Amino acid sequence: MNRKIKLALVGAGMFGGDVHLRAYADVQRFGLSGLLARVGMDAFARPLAEVEFELVAVATRSAASAARAAAAYAELTGSRPAEFCGETPWEDIVRAHPDLDVMAIATPDNLHTPVTLCALQAGAHVIVEKPMCLFTQEADQIIAASEAAQRIVCVDMHKRYDPDHVRIRHDIQHRIGAPIYGRAILEEPLEVSTSTFKWVEQSDPFSYVGPHWVDLIYSYYHSEPLGLTAVGQQKRLVRDGIQAFDAVQVRVDYRNGMSITYQNNWITPADFEGPVNQEHEIVGADGKVESDQQYRGFRFWWHGGGSRTSNNHFTRDIRRPDGSQAYIGYGTDSIHVGLLAACRMKFLGASLADVDGTYPTAREGRHTVAIVHAAQVVRDRNWAHVQAGRPPCVTAGFGPDGITIIDPYAEQVFERIYEGDCGGAE
Repeated sequence: MNRKIKLALVGAGMFGGDVHLRAYADVQRFGLSGLLARVGMDAFARPLAEVEFELVAVATRSAASAARAAAAYAELTGSRPAEFCGETPWEDIVRAHPDLDVMAIATPDNLHTPVTLCALQAGAHVIVEKPMCLFTQEADQIIAASEAAQRIVCVDMHKRYDPDHVRIRHDIQHRIGAPIYGRAILEEPLEVSTSTFKWVEQSDPFSYVGPHWVDLIYSYYHSEPLGLTAVGQQKRLVRDGIQAFDAVQVRVDYRNGMSITYQNNWITPADFEGPVNQEHEIVGADGKVESDQQYRGFRFWWHGGGSRTSNNHFTRDIRRPDGSQAYIGYGTDSIHVGLLAACRMKFLGASLADVDGTYPTAREGRHTVAIVHAAQVVRDRNWAHVQAGRPPCVTAGFGPDGITIIDPYAEQVFERIYEGDCGGAE
């Protein structure tokens, strides 16, 4: 048997062209087994030690960006993947590589669904950036396609693998008692919304980075949402002619009785000391946990450089004797668990059911998508009401019959935006 996993990467921007590209370069050079103890899956290190990986294709919208990504990969590995570009390059990839094993997706959020469905229909496993998609109906399509094809959809929810969060999930949350309330903050730099991404007017900071925290809270408590409210502000970006939200705040009330507020923006000034500002806290009936992911006690400064902090847990370079750099951290752990699941199914006879729960699954991703979907609608309704001088009082409800928007100002106060199970009594 040819013990090789063939990969393709669609999207090579800020995250795809760095984290994904370097992660696949390392497994192509040295395999996956040496990384499995980090995620508690080293029982598969020996059975999969000889599996090889090859990135056979990289795709972006423009030929120039595809060439840059392919050249960067060749510099890391000595092997240059085929280049694809255009509006739907993933379709060209599956035609050119009918034996593709894994499609990695790091496109803008609104393109996740068509690439995912194309890959599944072609028989490939999927590793997709968060959020899995933007609408609950799309999540249902993806889940159905995954199950029909018997292929995994691994959502890159790397905050689950942060060692501090692992400690909270497996230890601290049980010590602080039943959760009462909490908050989670992730604030991105201004350059993300003004120069890095060209699609910010079709998104918002909660849809973009809020899924990290929503999924993390779900990984702690596995509680479904009962209702939410959301508001947003537009003051900074409009000065640059960008019609997008500066910040969004979403409060989700869960069926286990806890209330979590998610606060996100993408307007943090460039001279802030860290790459992003992020932290979360949870108050329980018997205690509290606080976790600051931006400042973990590591700070440095120099003349002309200001005071800086760095997250050495996310990704870090480890120098090898030959001078090259290994690339490890929780930022790649959630990619590795997806590759592991694909390997187990191809080489060890595991079924989709057998690997369920060993990676962030499409069904778990649907939980986050439902919250993102509802928050977008509530945010926009409340924004319109605030602009008209009315208090923002629109909410969303989740239940076994779907997602319902409750807008006291509307002629139709109750409006169903999704029909289907979105959480019954727990």
